[in-house]
This record gives sequence, structure tokens and C-alpha cells, in this order.
Amino acid sequence: MRDGMHLLADHYIPVASEPAPTILVRCPYGRGFPYSMLTAQLYAERGYHVLLQSTRGTFGSEGRFKPGVSESRDGHDTVVWLRTQDWFDGRLATAGGSYLGFTQWALATDPPPELTAMVVMIGVHDLSRAAYQQGPLDLYNMMSWSDLLSHQESVSGPGSLLRMARAEKRLAGALAQLPLRGAMSSLGGSGAPWYDEWIDHPDVDDPYWEAFRATEALQQSTVPTLLIGGWHDFFLNQTLQQYETLRAREVDVAMTIGPWTHLNVDNKIAMPQALAWLDAHTAGRAPVRRTAPVRIFVSGAKKWQDHGTWPPTSPGQATWYLRQGGNLADSASHQASSTTEFRYDPAHPTPSIGGRIMAFSGGAKDNRKLESRADVLVFTTDPLTAPIEVHGAPVVELHIASDNAHADLFVRMCDVDPRGRSVNVTDRIVRCTDQDTALGDVRSVRIALDPTAHRFNSGHRIRLQVSGGAFPRFSRNLGTGESPATGTATKPTTHTIHHDTTHPSHIALPS
Repeated sequence: MRDGMHLLADHYIPVASEPAPTILVRCPYGRGFPYSMLTAQLYAERGYHVLLQSTRGTFGSEGRFKPGVSESRDGHDTVVWLRTQDWFDGRLATAGGSYLGFTQWALATDPPPELTAMVVMIGVHDLSRAAYQQGPLDLYNMMSWSDLLSHQESVSGPGSLLRMARAEKRLAGALAQLPLRGAMSSLGGSGAPWYDEWIDHPDVDDPYWEAFRATEALQQSTVPTLLIGGWHDFFLNQTLQQYETLRAREVDVAMTIGPWTHLNVDNKIAMPQALAWLDAHTAGRAPVRRTAPVRIFVSGAKKWQDHGTWPPTSPGQATWYLRQGGNLADSASHQASSTTEFRYDPAHPTPSIGGRIMAFSGGAKDNRKLESRADVLVFTTDPLTAPIEVHGAPVVELHIASDNAHADLFVRMCDVDPRGRSVNVTDRIVRCTDQDTALGDVRSVRIALDPTAHRFNSGHRIRLQVSGGAFPRFSRNLGTGESPATGTATKPTTHTIHHDTTHPSHIALPS
């Protein structure tokens, strides 16, 4: 590298009689299984040179690992090195998922002329938005990922998988610790010094975060890019932003979104698409075999759909109004005054179930146990007489009064089947702190849920869930206004949702 550091890489060589293109894979998780198989050997067997490189400070590469900070420089220095190799024929592609997506975007902030294609799976370009994408800290995801990196070089491959499977139970004590700062120190390992730094910088507009994002690549790159994501993936919104920004600039981009979490992408679907993209744009072997730029899985319907863009043009929306007694109706209430109340206590926080977390318990799960709690409100339609298909971001508007200015609202949409099983479809948390509304006054809070593609079938019911948090997926709002990094005291909040003629709280579904 330009500063004299040496990074280690494995070179996989194809059995080929002609010059072959190169795929660069830059990875902080080691060069063994599963990365050696899925991001190296598989491509080499299909006629590509693959350079699988350990990023700075990991698995024998010199220097210190600090997420994101050196990836652009090191990526470009690696390309400079590639140009000196007699087996490099000038055709370059990049591939990989999760943080391996970040290393690709970091290189694409100033794309080298040799770069012909990118395949980014469940990838991130902005680490600030990963940590604080919805306001509160993505506590479980940030701690579990930092813990993984802290121990990965002292635990074998099978042992690492076992640690991941047990992570939720193993991390429970550290996740519950107050204050947030210093919680990682109880977990051992080599440490993750960035974790406390990130705890100390909850404002994503803080200049501190500039070193941790590669967002510039979305405006600079003209490289043909295939994006693969999941509706329950941690980085779903970044995948959608990548697609929308590149498409608006008329870059050759395609996107596939499956029913997956961050940990269970179906490689039988993803890898053939990746190979076809690289064969077309890097090797020049065949045209891309896609029927449309966008391919999405529609949950509920359990089928794939092709679209010319995302989100598809919506013919309209279905609006459902909150009513007394926990009902959702297709018309607003005629009552002059109607309210429903719940209390959130951060000392005994509302738990999280499923959703976009990097754990085997993530994704679409049964919410009935959660919905039986007194601190969770539910509003439910009658059984549908005809199916309703949702494409895009549902929008919830709540008319709400709170007795605490420092509070969060967690809103989730569920599909309730005829047996009563309530399965989460999409959700969102918002931080209501610093609202310019006097305590006790009714204010309107607009919450755009994460985008989805889902069909509510006939006989099913649509359910809206409202609570004050989802712990430990998100850090608790302590209710005191103290910094989450250092605060330890807690204060409960009572929320009152208004749903009457002058306060038509509702959810609008893009259909």
C-alpha cells in the first residue's frame, strides 16, 4: 500500500487457455471457508482469476482495522499492484456481500478504468446509516458485528458459526448494560475500539462520519452493477438507495430482492445471477439473461415478479383508519373523541421479535406473544374479502400525545392468517425527542415504514402494531434526555393515540 503496509491475498487461477478477467474480493473475515468457496473458488472454476484479499489489519494483513476508513485507498493501491501482474489482462470486476459490498463502493468512489462490473449482495455504502439508520442505535446489529470481528481470528470456522448461533443469548448481558459506552469490554476478544466511538456520535450529520461512508460512489460510478438484497436484510434501505440513485443517473443497474435476512440469502438464486452479470459485462461471453431490471419476491403470494423499475408505478393506495377497540377500518371514525393509551418503561423495555437483525431469529416471525403485552397496541382489520398487494413503503400517521418529550415510537405492519398467527411484514422506529410540541398536546407523527412487497390474501387480516421500542434490536430511549452513551437513569412514557373525526390516525398502503 502507499503507506508501506502489506496486505495478504490468495490468488485463484482458472484453468484456461486464453487470458481471463479478474475478480477482486476484499474481505475482513478471512480467506478461508465460506469466502474461499463462494467468492473465490466458484468464480475461478468458471474462468476468472480471483484475488481474495484480507483487508488492512485482518488475518495477517498489516496495519489496524478500522471499519471503512482505509478501504478506498487500499482498494486503489491493490489495482495499481494488479496492473504489474502478467496474468492481469486489464478486465476487472468486484464481487461480495455485506462489508465486502462496502469495499466495492469504496473503490467505486473513483472507479479505475479497468472496472467493468460490480456485484453487490446485501451491501452497505454508509456505515453511519447502518449504525443509526432509524434514529436510535441499531444496538444488536452493531454489537454482534463488533463482537464477531473482535473474536474472529481466535475462533475456528465451525466455532465461529457456533458463536454466531449463540450470539443472542451470549450477548444478552452486554446488550442490557447501561450506560451503552463500555459494554464491549465485558465480551473479551481483541477489542472493537470503533464501537464506543460510534456510541459517542449518534448524529449521522456529524463530520466524524465522513470517513465511514462511500456514498460518493453512487454519484461517481458508471460501472454496470448488480444489486442483490432481502426484504428482511439489515441493509435493505441502502440497497434500494443504491438502485434508485444509479438508475436516476442512467447507469446499467439491476436489482433482485428476495425474502431473505442478512444471514440466509439463497445462493442457488443469487450466484447464477451474479455469474451471468459478470459473464456479460466483464468476460463478454453472453448477454445478460434477465427479463426485467428489477426482480422481487412478493411474500404472502410466495412468487417472484419482474418490474421495469422500483418502486413500480402504483395505481393508488388503500387507507385504513385506527378505531376504538383495536379495529382498523376503511373509513375514519365518526366519534368526536376516541383514544387508546399505552405505557413504555425503558427499565422493562418492550422486546424485539424478528425483523432486520443479523441473527438467525431475524425475518418474518410469529408476533402473538409480543402482541399479548400491555405495552403493545394492535389495530386489526376484519378478514379481507379480496387480496391486497402492497409494493413500496406503507405510511403511518399517528395523532399522539405523550407525557415525555424523550420517547420513541415503534410501528410494525403484520399479516394475520385465519388461524390468528401474526407475522411481521415491515416496520420502523422513530425518535420523537426534540419535538416542538408542549407535553400533553396532540401532534401528528408521520412514519414511513421500510419498503416491502407483500400480498395480504383473502381471509387474512392487516394488523398495525404500535409500541415504544424494540429492544435489543434498537437501544432504549431512556426517557430522560441524557446521552445514550453515558445515561443510566430511566423514565417511563405514557402515549395516548387519538383516532377520531379531528385526529384520523391511519396507515396508507401503496397498492
